[in-house]
Amino acid sequence: MNRNELVQQIRSKKSYLCVGLDTDISKIPQHLLELEDPVFEFNKQIIDATSDLCVSYKINTAFYEAHGVKGWHSMEKTLHYIPDGLFTIADAKRGDIGNTSTQYANAFFKTLPFDSITVAPYMGKDSVKPFLEFEDKWTIVLGLTSNEGAFDFQTLNVGSEKLFETVLRKVSEWGSPNNLMFVVGATKAEQLAQIRQIVPDHFLLIPGVGTQGGSLQEVSKYGMNDDIGILVNVSRQVIYAGDDTFFAEKAREQALKLQSEMATYL
Repeated sequence: MNRNELVQQIRSKKSYLCVGLDTDISKIPQHLLELEDPVFEFNKQIIDATSDLCVSYKINTAFYEAHGVKGWHSMEKTLHYIPDGLFTIADAKRGDIGNTSTQYANAFFKTLPFDSITVAPYMGKDSVKPFLEFEDKWTIVLGLTSNEGAFDFQTLNVGSEKLFETVLRKVSEWGSPNNLMFVVGATKAEQLAQIRQIVPDHFLLIPGVGTQGGSLQEVSKYGMNDDIGILVNVSRQVIYAGDDTFFAEKAREQALKLQSEMATYL
C-alpha cells in the first residue's frame, strides 16, 4: 500500500485507528477454545466487527510465534482474512545484520504479504535498509516507545540531543516519508511536537492510547501533519472489551467510540 492509498483510506473513513490483534489465547472467551483454531476465530470476529471503523490492523507476531507452527498458521490465516485496502502491520521488531534482515524482509513481505513491519534500529543502517528496498512496503522504526524501560537508553543525552532524537534524525535519511514510519508511544505525547520538528512528513505509529493511559486528543493535536500522518494503535481496549459470546459487539462499541472521536479531529 502506498502513501496516497493510506491517506485516502484515513480521509474516507474519518479514522486513523489501528486495531492491534495481540491475541492472547488465555484472554479470549472460553467458548472459542472448543474450536479447531480459537485464535483465528477470535480474530475473524474482531475483524468482521471493526473493519469498517479502522484503517489498519497490527499483528503482534510474538503472540502467534509462541504457539509454534499452529500459531504461525493462525497468523497467516488472520492476515489473509483482513479485507483488501486495510494497512497491515507485522509487529515483529526485527533488525539484524544485513543478510539476516533480508530474510526477515522476505518472510514478512513475500511469504506473508504484510504492508509493513516494525524494526529495531540499534544495529544501524545495514540492518534496516533491506526492508526499505521493497516497493509499496513500509518499515516502521522504533523511535520513542511507551514502555517503562524506554528511559534506560532512549532518553539519554547524546551530545546536544537525546538518543531517540538522534535515531529519528539519522534513520529519516535512510528512507523517505513514502516508505518509512516511526513508532512513538502515546504516553510521550508531550514530546510529539518536538518529534514533528525532526520528522515533519513521516507517518507515526502511536501505541499506548487507552489501557496504557495515552490521550487520543493529545496525540491527535501534537502528532498530526498535513496528511494526518498518524496511525493510533489500540489493542486491549478494543479486542478485550468483552469476554463472553458478545465480545465482538463490545469490541465494535469501543472501536466506534475511538473512530467517532477521531472524526472530530480531522
